[in-house]
Amino acid sequence: MTEMQIPLFPPRTVEELVEDIEKLTEEIQELYCQDDIPIAIGWSGGKDSTCILQLVWNAIAALPPEKRTKKIYVITNDTLVENPIVSAWVRNSLNRMKVAAQEQGMPIETHLTYPVVQDTFWVCLIGKGYPAPRNRFRWCTERLKIKPADSFIREVIRTNGEVILVLGTRKAESIKRAATMAKYRQGRVRERLNPNPSRPNSLIYVPIEDWRTDEVWLYLMQWQNPWGNSNKDLFTMYRGATADNECPLVIDTSTPSCGSSRFGCWVCTMVDQDKSMEAMIQNDEEKEWMQPLLDIRNDLDVDDDRDKRDFRRIYGKVELFERSVDGETSVEPIPGPYTKYWREHWLRRVLQAQTQVRRTAPPEMRDITLITEEELSEIRRIWLEEKHEFDDSLPRIYEEVTGEPFQDSRPSAEKKLLGSDEWTVLNEICEDEMHLELMARLLDTERQYHAKSRRGIYDSIEKCFASSSRSKEEAIENAHYQRNLKNSVKALKDDRAEMHEVRQQFEQSDSDQATQLNLNWASIKFSSPKLDDINVDDEDG
Repeated sequence: MTEMQIPLFPPRTVEELVEDIEKLTEEIQELYCQDDIPIAIGWSGGKDSTCILQLVWNAIAALPPEKRTKKIYVITNDTLVENPIVSAWVRNSLNRMKVAAQEQGMPIETHLTYPVVQDTFWVCLIGKGYPAPRNRFRWCTERLKIKPADSFIREVIRTNGEVILVLGTRKAESIKRAATMAKYRQGRVRERLNPNPSRPNSLIYVPIEDWRTDEVWLYLMQWQNPWGNSNKDLFTMYRGATADNECPLVIDTSTPSCGSSRFGCWVCTMVDQDKSMEAMIQNDEEKEWMQPLLDIRNDLDVDDDRDKRDFRRIYGKVELFERSVDGETSVEPIPGPYTKYWREHWLRRVLQAQTQVRRTAPPEMRDITLITEEELSEIRRIWLEEKHEFDDSLPRIYEEVTGEPFQDSRPSAEKKLLGSDEWTVLNEICEDEMHLELMARLLDTERQYHAKSRRGIYDSIEKCFASSSRSKEEAIENAHYQRNLKNSVKALKDDRAEMHEVRQQFEQSDSDQATQLNLNWASIKFSSPKLDDINVDDEDG
């Protein structure tokens, strides 16, 4: 839903916008000077975060130098799979900020955060086999975006006790965003400061929460960027990311403003299509070099990828779930990670795309890195040590695609007792895939315990048999058997519970009747006045 469908705020005149900017300038200055709590600005390089950074920068620059004593951290997160055009823009902008801050005597520090190598997109997808993110398994946001920035914020809080986060969140972005902001606004602890629900000792400041998209662009176009960036270039980047290559700047809200374009990870499968990258390629021949990236993203984004994934969960267990197929209920295995073949396939595709764009991209983009050496090393480690794939296919694939030998940065990475020759022999003598997997796991497990204490080896061997000793058909049949057995036991327990409840009801009913008809000798002999009215002669006679 676009902003034009959300009638949240009436349009303001330019004079009213200027007045609001002046009020915000005073508010930011007061917020900066009233205590020692450091300020951290979340800057992504987009229009909204650029707007708030420019507002804060200009407000603090207007203070006397002796009052600019409190640190302002500009935090930018690089997921390592950002749109390459935006990523280059962000890096160049950060360099300009550093230089400008020093020259202008501004207390601004820039910090670029990254996910740890174990959490990067390609390590999770190619190394561990996580399927492309979906609504039911959205594993990417926490690992790629939240944790890296949160780690830096925690460090600031640990050092200073508190932090104020300045964000470019606006209600006009969506109805859901407006509702969320309204909810947090109710819990404000100070004027314009909201509590951070996910991080104690941090407050959130959203200075442009009531701004419209056209007002954001008007400010960026009419107020000069203080760190030397060209906001017109930012505008051009947004315009190039819209399908019609149009991005009008108007106050008339019947005309769409340049705000619907969203830049994010080029591998994102949480949206139906990457409209911004598609538009960039469509609108500019010089950006056609990004087509291999878009092809990979589209190949990852398929409705049903069960044929590419293991029939077991990542921990080796078959788990079943009910799904509706053509109106009928079907009980099937929950698909697990990508199989060995498809993990190697995606590695090859990414390396091929990286090799191609380094040849076809403009000179300033030919040092592009789609997958880092550290990620490749970690993927190799996972395949060898966790998945027991001692054929060690990564160096071979890397050399086949790039024409260069793979240099692993890990110490002792090349020291191994088993390799591709042993894998080939094992593949020839094993009856099927599951037999090969079991033998490989057993051999490699023994190898891992070769130079260390044997304590725990029996548990590891038992896990090998538990996950790999049955064929696919037998494993699924066993899962159905266990499920039926569990359901039968549950049904029996439910029946017993129901019978017990019925028996209690009967017993209670009998007890109630006995109470009502409790006319024994004692009750008659020592009856209350009401019992005197009862004629008992017939019974005695």
